[in-house]
Order: sequence, then C-alpha cells, then structure tokens
Amino acid sequence: MHESVVLDGVFEQFLRSPPLFMDREVLRHDYLPERLPHRENQMRCLGEMLAPVLKGARASNIFIYGKTGTGKTAVVKYVLSQLSRKAKEFSLPMKVCYVNCRLAGTEYRVLSSLCDSLDTSVPFTGLSLGEVFDRFKSGLDARRLQLVAVLDEIDALIKTRGDLLLYELTRVNEGLSCSKASLVGISNDLRFKEFLDPRVLSSLSEEEMVFRPYDANELQDILDDRAKRAFHSDVSVESAVRLCAALAAAEHGDARRALDLLRVAAQLAEREGTRQIAEEHVRQAERRIEHDRVFEALNHLPSHSKLVMCCAYILSQVNAQQAITGDIYEVYRELCAQCGVTPLTQRRVSGLINELDALGLLNTRVISMGRYGRTKKIGLGITADLVRDVFANDNRVRHLINYVPACLARASPKKS
Repeated sequence: MHESVVLDGVFEQFLRSPPLFMDREVLRHDYLPERLPHRENQMRCLGEMLAPVLKGARASNIFIYGKTGTGKTAVVKYVLSQLSRKAKEFSLPMKVCYVNCRLAGTEYRVLSSLCDSLDTSVPFTGLSLGEVFDRFKSGLDARRLQLVAVLDEIDALIKTRGDLLLYELTRVNEGLSCSKASLVGISNDLRFKEFLDPRVLSSLSEEEMVFRPYDANELQDILDDRAKRAFHSDVSVESAVRLCAALAAAEHGDARRALDLLRVAAQLAEREGTRQIAEEHVRQAERRIEHDRVFEALNHLPSHSKLVMCCAYILSQVNAQQAITGDIYEVYRELCAQCGVTPLTQRRVSGLINELDALGLLNTRVISMGRYGRTKKIGLGITADLVRDVFANDNRVRHLINYVPACLARASPKKS
C-alpha cells in the first residue's frame, strides 16, 4: 500500500510538471529525420549508384563502411525511401528489404527475413539453408520485381558464421529470369574485407563508400536540428548541446553517442523539474550511459566473442597476470567443445581479441620477450564482476563461468 502511494506521488508530479519534451523520439538514434546534415554528398552518391533501378536495370552491389554513428544506416534508409517513392510514381515494381544481421544472428534468419519481404512462406526453423535459398529465389522470380536487399552490420554475421550466405546472395541473379536483385552491405568494421573470400569480395564490392566520423561542429549542427524538434522553445539547451557534441567528437565522432547523451541529460533535468539542461546533467548522463554501454556491448557480442571474453574471465580468476594469445586460444578450444561449436582458427580468434580491445572490453599490449621475440598480453578491460553478472543471465554461456579447463589444471598456474 505504501509503495503504491509513493508511486502515485511520482506519477502525479510528472503529470503536473510542464513538459520538457515535444517529441522525445526525435533524440533516438533510430529516428529518421527529414534532413541529414553533413551527409548530402553521401546521399547524392548513393542515389546515383541506385538510380539504374528506375530504368529497370540492376544496380551495382554496394558496400558501405564506417564507424558506429556516422550516419550509414540513416543515409541508406533515407535514399531507399526516396527511391521507392519515385519508383511508385512510375509504377515500377520494386521492393526494399532491410535486415540487421546482428539481430538476425544466423544465415537462416537473414534468408527468412528476405523471404518474408516477398510474402514467401518459410517456417521458423526446420529447413536446410539450401531449401530456404531456393524458396527465396523462386519467390523473387515469381514477383517479377527489382529487389534491393540491405544487410546492415553484415560484419557481425560473417565473423561468426562465415561468408557462404554472402557468396550465394552475390550470385543470386544467375538463377533469376524475371527479377533482379542488388545488395547493399553495411559494416562498422573498416577491416571487414579481411574476412571475405576474394570471390565474394569481387562480387559484393562493385561500388564502395566510406563514411568518415563527424567533427564537433557537425555534431553540434545535428543536435541543434534535433533539439528544435525535441524540446519546447522555453527549454535552455545550448550549453548541453555544445558539451554533448564535444564529448562525442572526442570519442569517435559518433552521432548516436551525442544523441544518447542529450536525451539522457534531458530526462535527468525533467526529473528535477528544471527547464534548463545543464552541463552537470550531461556529465551524469555520461556516467550512466558508460555503464549501460558496457553492459549492452557484452550482452550483444557474437557467440565466439562471448567465448573469448569467458576465456579472459576464467584466466583472470586463476591467475592475476595477463594471459597471452596462446593461453586464450587453448581455453577457447575447450569452451567450444563444451558448447558443441566448431572453433575458429587462432588467426580469427586473434582478430576477435583485437576487436574486443577496440571496444574496451579487453586490454592488450605487446611486450618484448628479449631473444624469444614479442608476445601479446591480454587482460580484462572491465571488472570481472560485470562480466559474471552479464553472462550469468545468458543461457549460452552461463554454464562456462565456473568451468575449470583441463589445460589450466595441467598447467597449475600460480596465483599472485
């Protein structure tokens, strides 16, 4: 009873307070605005690449690179929405299908999403990949249209599942007689090409675009534009916008980061009942988002990256010294056996370690071993408690947290 009274007070206070936001969704990074400041050249370039579709020709396959928050997905969605509108004006049969490969997780689900966009029936599970691909081709050819398939965060799928799906999709037109298909691949990893078979690379990257990070002035323009739509006119937001832009520019030029900082800072100000979003609100938002960012980054890692993090966690529990790549790989192979998955090569695992280092989840440093050459020391970049808390709720890896690999028992590492 007491708790409900407290909550009633919270809700009543919120309802009585004059609203800070006109539309808080404007500050979400998945919101697609009417204009995209400082991406006009990229929109024009992508439009030119896709324009042949309007004359019934197949557009080139396009690959787009850039760090998170550089506007890749927003530009692609905006250009394709305008292309679809123009195609509809001229009654041209065209279809756009967008798939986030990180969320899809498997080749089967990516193909299933492509089939769904064509109203082609595919069960949730149970068919071979070959059968699903055949249904996709048959469904596409039966529709007699131009398909533009957008595969966002394609790097997340390829690194864990290989490039077989991409190989098949880049050659899908060879089996079509009445329809045409073009691919737009989007990757957050500038080194993504290293993971592709040369045959896939030559077919996929017929045209390429690279999105550079935003600078502080560009981020401020973006935030100013969004703030006009997000807040009421009497809300003071100028100093907060400048700080959000500066912080995001200093990190990676990430517009998502800047938008998240401003949105969370505004929510903190709203709870205080103030009409000014101050720099202190931004600092509080930064601390809160940092914790949430690490939690989300761990939670949404691909399967093999989670196994590598488990290796680093296990090694941190038995030995305070940082591990070397060979130690990580030996434990990783055992964990793969425990999970019933095929291990990646040591070279691929070394690449995953570098990516986790770039995310700040691992710390790596190369040290000299004198006449024995150099080696890489690897340790957790975050607290072991946080790794345990996140993975304890993950059904795929929770049983590995307390696992003691046989290779460690044999080595009998000393605690320091």
